[in-house]
Amino acid sequence: MNRNYAPAPAAGAQQQATAPRAHRARGASHRYWGFVAPALVAYGAFVLWPIVQTVRYSFTNWDGVTRATWAGTSNYRTVFTNGQLLGVIGHSFQLIAYFSVIPIVLGLAVATVMRRVVSSRMSSVARVVLFLPQVVPLVAAGIAWNWMLSTTGAVDQILQKVGLGSLAHSWLGDFSTALPAVGVIGAWVLLGLCIVLLLAGMTKIDVSLYEAAQLDGAGPVREFWSVTLPGIRQELGVCVTVTVIAALSAFDIVYISTQGGPGTSTMVPGLEIYQLAFYNRQMGLASALAVVLMLLVLVCILPIQWYVRRGSDR
Repeated sequence: MNRNYAPAPAAGAQQQATAPRAHRARGASHRYWGFVAPALVAYGAFVLWPIVQTVRYSFTNWDGVTRATWAGTSNYRTVFTNGQLLGVIGHSFQLIAYFSVIPIVLGLAVATVMRRVVSSRMSSVARVVLFLPQVVPLVAAGIAWNWMLSTTGAVDQILQKVGLGSLAHSWLGDFSTALPAVGVIGAWVLLGLCIVLLLAGMTKIDVSLYEAAQLDGAGPVREFWSVTLPGIRQELGVCVTVTVIAALSAFDIVYISTQGGPGTSTMVPGLEIYQLAFYNRQMGLASALAVVLMLLVLVCILPIQWYVRRGSDR
């Protein structure tokens, strides 16, 4: 029985066939790095290099003008032993309750109601209206709320008209209410973002899951816990990440509304770093506080990202 076998290609022919492919692969790799290189250079110049310089300055005593002298870890010891600086860090954690917890809880409630009862056209209008505070510059928001929370502002006038004039006072000028008032401003700014993100996550959930839950006799509360929350895990993680970072790195709103006052009742790390560096000329201590703030952000955010990714991989 005759069988025809194709002759095996010669080694030279194989090398000639693979050479163009290897050349194309190298060319694609070069084009890839050509696109990525400008971004890497910019990232290294404007992000990584300033971080390295900040860490270096944190181990020195420097006024920003004269020659820096080595200080070792004394600046870090000051950050962790100085009562005022520890209080400043504590204020940023208190703001998490206003910047993160309140917008996310209210955002979940509003987004759930909008998904259930609001028509598509009204939902679009509501999204635009609720997202407007996120578009308004924080400086303008701080000025507007500073007017509204003053003794002659809209808030006190409303309280007087509804018979609660005894509660009217300077909200941003009182030691006991200044930090909560700043927190309310931050919650107002971030609420729209949380609503839009959470509502977008709810709209991508398969309707059949809700129908199956209803067939099993689940009510609105059970639907929320069993279907809605697991379905918006990633969006919820984004909301928590963004709002926690906003609370820990708050600067604009505090600087415009209170400048850290009265006293130091609303002083936050971002504003304290600014004053230490440019008013007190303590660049080393300001850099150490900046490094500690960066580490606090990472400590708070990395577990959240890990939990979200772990849940999405299941």
